[in-house]
Amino acid sequence: MRVPSTKSSNRSRAERDFIRCALIFFIAALTAVALAPLPAHARRPRAPHPSDEESATATSGLNEPYAAAVAMEPVSGTIIFDKDMHRQWPTASLAKMMLMLIVARKIHDGSLKLDDRVTTSRRAADMGGSQVYLKEGETFSLDDMMKAVVVHSANDASLAVAEYVAGSAEAFVVMMNQQAAALGMKDTHYYSVHGLPPAEGQQTDVSSAYDLALLARELVKYPDVLRWSAIDTAPFRNGTFQLRNTNHLVRTFPGCDGLKTGFYYKAGFNVVATALRNGMRLIAVVLGSPRKNENFKQAAVLMSEGFANYEMRQVAKPGAAIARPIAVKGGAVSTITPIWGGNASVFVKRDNPGSSITIDYKLPASLAAPIRAGQEVGTGEIVVGGKLQQEIPLLAPSKVAEGSLVQRLLGKL
Repeated sequence: MRVPSTKSSNRSRAERDFIRCALIFFIAALTAVALAPLPAHARRPRAPHPSDEESATATSGLNEPYAAAVAMEPVSGTIIFDKDMHRQWPTASLAKMMLMLIVARKIHDGSLKLDDRVTTSRRAADMGGSQVYLKEGETFSLDDMMKAVVVHSANDASLAVAEYVAGSAEAFVVMMNQQAAALGMKDTHYYSVHGLPPAEGQQTDVSSAYDLALLARELVKYPDVLRWSAIDTAPFRNGTFQLRNTNHLVRTFPGCDGLKTGFYYKAGFNVVATALRNGMRLIAVVLGSPRKNENFKQAAVLMSEGFANYEMRQVAKPGAAIARPIAVKGGAVSTITPIWGGNASVFVKRDNPGSSITIDYKLPASLAAPIRAGQEVGTGEIVVGGKLQQEIPLLAPSKVAEGSLVQRLLGKL
């Protein structure tokens, strides 16, 4: 049997010791690098996808629950809470609210129809961010496209609708800014139809909590808007794609039926929410929440406190007669007593039953026959605490025909 030499054995042992020491040093070095603190710029969290509101976890870096907020009762326009409500803030996908308003108004006046067919352009098909993956030339009804816009915040559908309505995105942006000016949205300017983060050389869509509440106040007047924004989930493209509402409050806050969310890194998490309970609607706007779902939590708090502390107090029901008649000249009757043309209610605090509520009738001294049933003959002004809160039309309760010759002669006296 061959016995290894002592010299060879010692050399092998030395090699093993060297390798062992080298490995220990290498592992120690790696551990030191792994445990060393990163510089501040390296520790910054990676920004989430610019418009993926469902999966985003990074934020704009704010330490407060939000950058700005407001709560409003839309009938009277009463502000019941505000924090920096005129602070300009990136809209993110809240820019799509103006698209919603323009489309809803055109449906209301008949210039657009829900079953209009909207064709996808190459430019729309190439949109990034949140989308329903429209293909160039693919066609959907306006109603389906708007569901994709409102429920899923789809950028491709937003651009397709804007191009259908105005011919181009640029022309539609002009319409958006014109509407904003008409509503008195002084803190707002739009540069896109979708609210995506601006590319190099572009400017940021901006608004404020107050302006977005004004916009929401108009949106809730249109049933189609609330029908779209109240949807939890809906099928798209024959059920091959499922739309899921980015506004979690439609699932978690009783009475919530809208309106819109928006997110990208710089803007943070934003929501414009509305809910209806016991005949009273409230709007809450929360901008720039630094953490996912914090915007929904804060909006829920604002609306919950509003519903707990305020109420709509009815002054008169539609069709009820007012307390003042109007003289009729040349008619078959000498007077009529107008009726309320809408629900006369006032927004007041629950713990203030003695709120000063007065009604001022704006009526002509007399009316000339003939008079149509339902003809508007004046207005009733509801004043709370010396401030005008609501104006409601006053209507003729029934038809008044011209009187006989004698009655007409007497009416001229």
